[in-house]
Amino acid sequence: MKAADVMALEKQYILQTYKRPPFVLSHGRGCWVYDSEERKYLDAGSGIAVSALGHQNYYIVEAIKYAADGLLHTSNLYYTQPQAELARALCESCDMADKVFFTNSGTEANEGALKFARKWARAQGHEAKTGLVAFTGSFHGRTMGALSLTATAKYRTPFEPLVAESYFAEYNNLDSAAQVINDHTCGVIVEPVQGEGGVTPATAEFLAGLRELCNKHNALLIFDEVQCGLGRTGTLWAHQDYEVNPDMMTIAKPLGGGLPIGAILVNEKVATVMQPGDHGSTFAGGPFVCSVANSVLYHINDDKFLIHVKLVGHHLHRKLEKLVAQSPLLESVRGRGLMWGVVTKIPAVEIMAEAYNHGLLVLVAGEKVLRILPPLIIKEHEVDELIERLQATLEAVG
Repeated sequence: MKAADVMALEKQYILQTYKRPPFVLSHGRGCWVYDSEERKYLDAGSGIAVSALGHQNYYIVEAIKYAADGLLHTSNLYYTQPQAELARALCESCDMADKVFFTNSGTEANEGALKFARKWARAQGHEAKTGLVAFTGSFHGRTMGALSLTATAKYRTPFEPLVAESYFAEYNNLDSAAQVINDHTCGVIVEPVQGEGGVTPATAEFLAGLRELCNKHNALLIFDEVQCGLGRTGTLWAHQDYEVNPDMMTIAKPLGGGLPIGAILVNEKVATVMQPGDHGSTFAGGPFVCSVANSVLYHINDDKFLIHVKLVGHHLHRKLEKLVAQSPLLESVRGRGLMWGVVTKIPAVEIMAEAYNHGLLVLVAGEKVLRILPPLIIKEHEVDELIERLQATLEAVG
């Protein structure tokens, strides 16, 4: 089909909840994707931090072929080996996790974590301990519970009233957090590096302070690493640089290499209160996707690979700093590893739209932040090309 026919078909039959650019992507390899007219784009968005190992990655393709020879689906009524192996690998990958619950997405993982927090508080005999706390700039998902802890008004307002007893404090402000975290709080959810909210890293003092507040008020600390986890910041888990452990951690995006899977990692005190029937999912943790996810986790959780992410991330940071200094449209840059936000002086969506004309896919994070999340396999010469294309974009806009 021609691109125009595909776009017309989409408009006729798909609910119009997305704003898409006027081309049709058809295939990709490495850090590059191609449209149906064979135009080439450097993918600096990774499908919103999903394609960490790039497109048509050999190991993922082979894992899919291998998994396809086994079971595609059994439901969670039965044991399967890939699920058990992935759970073990995830628990062994960090200091905080004793058990795993699998989901199909990051939103579902966050939704489940909020349920677990309330069940845990009830199991302690605190029927009224139901308060949930999140932070300005947060994004935890679009289902009713996760949306209740997502700060941005444009996502929340059309669907209010949301889940009761949800409270917000200012991100990176411990005094603000102390005003809303109290003995009524059962759970506090925070992104160690905010994604959708503007690519803003938490300070070490902030996360350590939240741990202390949760200990003081007997509340659970939940780290949302759906976007910033699995190697994106240069460590396997973003919180590992802070030396602060949560009680629960939610993950998703890159885990399946493009296939839908998420997980809630919990410590033993949370695990002990969850009983058969407390939570469930028909598709989550299926043998096919878990088999592929095992391969993805194995290749990302490698010291040499993570060193590569740090080194190339430093190179990208330096290049972005230089670009900010040169361009009157840019203000500053922030982030870690291969997760960067460039603060703009004009609406970032204008830059994103022009970038398509220069063969570059970037994202936005709020009104005035350009979000750059290339595949973790990106090389320095590809970073240089990314910067060249972004510079040409800025010149065309400005």
